[in-house]
Amino acid sequence: MAVMKTVEIMAESDKSFEDAIENAVQRTGKTVKNIRSAYVNEMHTSIKDNRIDKYRVNVKITFEVGD
Repeated sequence: MAVMKTVEIMAESDKSFEDAIENAVQRTGKTVKNIRSAYVNEMHTSIKDNRIDKYRVNVKITFEVGD
């Protein structure tokens, strides 16, 4: 039986929500192994000069805990 753990990560991008999610997964993968899923918990933006400046996400990343 696998044991799973979930961490919540906040990430951002100046391109898109998809890029922000990818940033969260890639950055987490530098220190966490065996990532199995990413659940986007929240999405929001920051606005500057009436345009979207940053795309921000809160992502729950689940990974398998090794023996």
